Amino acid sequence: MLLRPLVPSDFSQWTEVRNTNHEWLTKWEPSRPAGSPDVINDRHAFAARCNARERERHLGTGFGFGIFVDGALAGEMNLSSLQRGPFQNCYVGYWMDERLAGNSYTPEALVAVMRFAFEELDLHRVQIAIIPRNAASRRVVDKIEVRFEGIAERYLEINGAWEDHMRFAMTSEEWEERSRDLIETWLYRT
Repeated sequence: MLLRPLVPSDFSQWTEVRNTNHEWLTKWEPSRPAGSPDVINDRHAFAARCNARERERHLGTGFGFGIFVDGALAGEMNLSSLQRGPFQNCYVGYWMDERLAGNSYTPEALVAVMRFAFEELDLHRVQIAIIPRNAASRRVVDKIEVRFEGIAERYLEINGAWEDHMRFAMTSEEWEERSRDLIETWLYRT
C-alpha cells in the first residue's frame, strides 16, 4: 500500500473507481451542490480538485492522500480543517473501493496518516466522524481502537439529509502511548 497526493494523471483510475462505487459511496457523502463541477467525471474539475488539495498542503490546512494498492487507486484518506493555535486538531475522512473493502487497507492507511499527523505535523488531536449505520467505517476505528466520544446530532449534511455522527478521537498522548503497537501491527504487517 502507498499513500500519496492525487495528481491530474490519476483521473482515469479515479473516474473508474468512483463510478464503479457510486452506490457504495454516495450514501455516505455530502450532496454535490447544483451547478458545482463534477470532479468524478470531468477531467478538468478533477485537476482543479488536485490543485486545490496542493494549495491546502502548502498552506498547512489539509492533506489529501490517494490510497494505492499494488499501484492501483483503492481509495482516499484526507486530513481536513487542520487548525493550529490552542486546538492543534484535524479531521480525517476516508473511503475505500468496495472491491477491496475488508482487507484492512483502510485501518493501515489510518495508522499511517495518524503517524503523519502526530509525528510530522505535531498535532494534538485527530477526529473522525462516522454515521452510526456505516458499519464498514466503524470497523476501521474499532480495529485500531480509536476512542469513542459520543454522538453529534445532525452533524453533517450527507446525501441530502442532516445525519447524526459518532465522534471518535485520538490525542497525541494516546498516540505516544499506543504508537509502537499500532505501527508494528498495521504498518509492518505481511
